[in-house]
Amino acid sequence: MQNARRITENTTWVGCDDKRTYLFENLFPIPEGISYNSYIITDEKTALLDTVDATVAEQFMENLNYVLKDRTLDYLIIQHMEPDHSAIIARLVRKYPTMQLVVNAKTAVMVEQFFEEVDPKRFAYVKEGDSLNLGVHTLRFYMAPMVHWPEVMVTYDEHDKILFSADAFGVFGALNGNLFDDGFEVNETVWKEARRYYSNIVGKYGVQVQALLKKAAGLDIHRLCPLHGPVWSNHIGEFIERYDKWSRYEPEDKEVIILCGSIYGHTQDAANKLAMKLSKLGVANIKTYDVSRTHASELIGEIFRASHLVLACATYNGGIYTPMENLLSDMKGLAVQNRTVALIENGTWAPMAAREIRKRLEEMKNMCIMDNVLTIKSVLKQSQEGELEAFARQIVDSLNK
Repeated sequence: MQNARRITENTTWVGCDDKRTYLFENLFPIPEGISYNSYIITDEKTALLDTVDATVAEQFMENLNYVLKDRTLDYLIIQHMEPDHSAIIARLVRKYPTMQLVVNAKTAVMVEQFFEEVDPKRFAYVKEGDSLNLGVHTLRFYMAPMVHWPEVMVTYDEHDKILFSADAFGVFGALNGNLFDDGFEVNETVWKEARRYYSNIVGKYGVQVQALLKKAAGLDIHRLCPLHGPVWSNHIGEFIERYDKWSRYEPEDKEVIILCGSIYGHTQDAANKLAMKLSKLGVANIKTYDVSRTHASELIGEIFRASHLVLACATYNGGIYTPMENLLSDMKGLAVQNRTVALIENGTWAPMAAREIRKRLEEMKNMCIMDNVLTIKSVLKQSQEGELEAFARQIVDSLNK
């Protein structure tokens, strides 16, 4: 049974929800699932924008067949070649022998790498600013390299004022029937999953996202149609503002998050005491995370959100406790920058974590590392109350600047 959904008179969503896959890219937990979005425009000519993941191929084909009925598919517009959006290409090539594949030069190379049976003679090449007329609808193409693969392009429908944005403006989570952003409450849970998606998937490429946002600023956009998550119309402005902040690595909130790497609980106890001290000093909305228990993708999302980080870490084998070291590697890889960081270290015979963490942070851009380090030898002692107070006050002073 088909599950297609009309967006405008000639544009229909033919994507699918996936509630069975647990790890997106076999890496990021998606307990609420994921949607794979595909869109078809039925004008004098028909054009499909991207396909879906192989796991939902049959539902996708039912949707596509229902919309096309006895018509052929004239164009497959390939905006992004990642397999969760391109897995059905070869199947469509076999089913529609006259279909052309609308690609840019970089896309064409990847199509041949994934699908050697696709004849390059079927490629219709486009470049920046080129258009494709379907009848009433004219599609214009804009290159978006490294958002988040080098071949990515986005497509603007000049008739319906829709920007088909590829992986930009995606959100983790299945749709559950809520295709449009006016059909559910767009609350902090939604923005959290949008931020987690952005920071982990696209976060490294802030410069390239800024370039795409500048192109989008010149378009009259009534709807955003990404490849994951809902179709946006009511919250486009807010989403673009958040993308602008995220891609400039500017914190959304002037808040403190405490990220703790603790082995036997003593470092965690110190982090808890710091959180209480900060609260007494008037700091609100403090959040504390155990880096061993919270998935790194959640932590990266929070790091993109908050202005101030406290890294509390046990010394391990003369260096950084492994989960914290892994998080620091992710932070560097995803280009985290422009944050204020305070350090707590613990060690029974030789506390070394702070020195090693500082080295990692200094490899990142514009990280303000506070001078006052709180050093613990095994447990935080009552005699260190003054040290804890001074450590907390430097954070408060920085927040109040």
